[in-house]
Amino acid sequence: MLRPYTLSSDKIVAMKVLTAKVVAGRLDVPEGILEEGATVTLLIPEDEEGFRLSPEEQTLLAEAIAQSERGEVVDGWQLLDELKD
Repeated sequence: MLRPYTLSSDKIVAMKVLTAKVVAGRLDVPEGILEEGATVTLLIPEDEEGFRLSPEEQTLLAEAIAQSERGEVVDGWQLLDELKD
């Protein structure tokens, strides 16, 4: 069973992942990526370490992204329902 993607009264919308650098206290975002006046949410790491992926992990991640871009995805609500059964 498919359920609407809502959380409380807020609407969940499609999102993009963007990496930008802070330059002179402002985000340096490539031109044309965001519309003028767009509202963005920032997730800021608490430390500078981050993480590194092995070449194999990078390949797996690239394959997973390509699958999702082709629409080869599983509805999360459907997956949870199947796991409960």
